[in-house]
Amino acid sequence: MSQALQELLDLLDLEQIEENIFRGSSRSAVVPRVFGGQVAAQALVAAGRTVPEDRPAHSLHAYFLRLGDPGAPIVYTVDRIRDGRSFTTRRVVAVQHGKPIFHLSASFQTYEEGLDHQDPMPASPDPDALPTSEERLRGYAHLDPEVVDRFLEARAAVDLRYVDEPPYGRFGEPREPHSQVWFRTNGKLADDPLLHVVLATYVSDMTLLDSVLLAHGRGGWAVGDVVGASLDHAMWFHRPFRADEWLLYDQQSPSAHGGRGLGQARIYTQDGRLAVSVIQEGVVRVPREED
Repeated sequence: MSQALQELLDLLDLEQIEENIFRGSSRSAVVPRVFGGQVAAQALVAAGRTVPEDRPAHSLHAYFLRLGDPGAPIVYTVDRIRDGRSFTTRRVVAVQHGKPIFHLSASFQTYEEGLDHQDPMPASPDPDALPTSEERLRGYAHLDPEVVDRFLEARAAVDLRYVDEPPYGRFGEPREPHSQVWFRTNGKLADDPLLHVVLATYVSDMTLLDSVLLAHGRGGWAVGDVVGASLDHAMWFHRPFRADEWLLYDQQSPSAHGGRGLGQARIYTQDGRLAVSVIQEGVVRVPREED
């Protein structure tokens, strides 16, 4: 296991300070605020700690309410909404400086047999044949070296590989609003289903709005031609998977309007099983000097 992955796992291992109340810290991000995927992952950890182990998470719905302060702890309060025969529902509020910054509702379900079908996995190259994040980022002479270092530090726990050029790699003209990345953790994880779901939640916020940027030829936050932040995030966990094995994150954007962009995606295992569906809307604005 890489040191970066161990540090991430430590970050997600929340301190319980009272029944239904947990506390977490933050780590460096690409932008000077708490990374949204971190808050979502920590909130899911808090919810999962109050649910029986035989009920894995099957969905989450979340709103990002305020920008998080990376220098302050985050307190997560869990509301045990429902414990039914098959389903368990939890609501989590993340608070900093006395104000809520994030709200999550998560549902958990006991395993049961049922109808089974899925859309087929889209075509994609072998992830082992693709450039690593460092190989790609170090090759872009137009990027500020400090920005490259922040990207690599923030993503060091994850092996994330773009199939095509990311928005910040080639920009200036619109492209198809579709992006694919392969990802897995940089090291093996324990056989804890919640942990794998939490790690996928963490990674899911890294690239989902890329397809919005591609549609408009924007390079994104790395080059400063847009400003934005996540607004809401939803995930459905369809089938078991491991976050330490290759997962294909197939993303597209059906719409952008009113200063907001929508990204939707599916995550497949390398052998073609549809594991997760994801939808996120974010603020995506052109800097004022371009208005």
